[in-house]
Amino acid sequence: MEIVPVDDPADDRLRDYTSLTDVALRRVREPAEGLYIAESAKVIERALDAGHRPRSVLLQEKWLPGLSDLLATHDVPVYLASPEVIEQVTGFAVHRGALAAFHRPAERPVAEVLAGARRVVVLEDVVNHTNVGAIFRAVAGLGADAVLITPRCADPLYRRSVRVSMGAVLQIPWTRLAEWPEGAAQLHDAGFEIAALALADGAIALDDYALDAPERIALLLGTEGDGLSARALDSADRVVTIPMSHGVDSLNVAAAAAVALWSLRAG
Repeated sequence: MEIVPVDDPADDRLRDYTSLTDVALRRVREPAEGLYIAESAKVIERALDAGHRPRSVLLQEKWLPGLSDLLATHDVPVYLASPEVIEQVTGFAVHRGALAAFHRPAERPVAEVLAGARRVVVLEDVVNHTNVGAIFRAVAGLGADAVLITPRCADPLYRRSVRVSMGAVLQIPWTRLAEWPEGAAQLHDAGFEIAALALADGAIALDDYALDAPERIALLLGTEGDGLSARALDSADRVVTIPMSHGVDSLNVAAAAAVALWSLRAG
């Protein structure tokens, strides 16, 4: 690695890190420029373990010893800057030790992501990056195998999603469906039963569904406000609901994903 002190926030070498709090800008820039941002030593380590290639690292000098061993074998510039310069570049005070820009891996074919999987989560238009990250963390922690996202779903490699997932988005196989709900046919062709998590007449209670769960399940979850679209519900084989109490009708989508994944975990 190459250690490079930087004292000018306008230095073009720091371009990957500019305006990280501008969600609208970053969600366009990062896929277009083939990069994503990892925040904290733990997430950087998981990105390296996943075989992702770093472009650069930005940190205060005091955090360098904790990352030296991780980066020693990588030909990557490590930019050292003061907290003030880093905040001017990124738009926020970085408290998690380090930021790293990584080359964004190519999205995988759907068939490759589904190969060998038994439990898959499908996210229809979930636009909140925190929820996406939390769902990936639940997928990793509760033993599911893969995630598919629809065309309008938030980017799992956006910095907040990566951070909230604790790097799980870098470990769990995932890809974006080219079309939806037409993409449901790919799940059926791969032998999955699609179980839509929704409030609907005739829905089966989650605990009842879990008693005789099929071998391969694609758990379908909808957007935070309106839930699943009518066309998505039409594509599902079963509609499943989480029994609730005290007049509460539903959970946050990330919490619902965790409950359902726990109930439907493969033996």
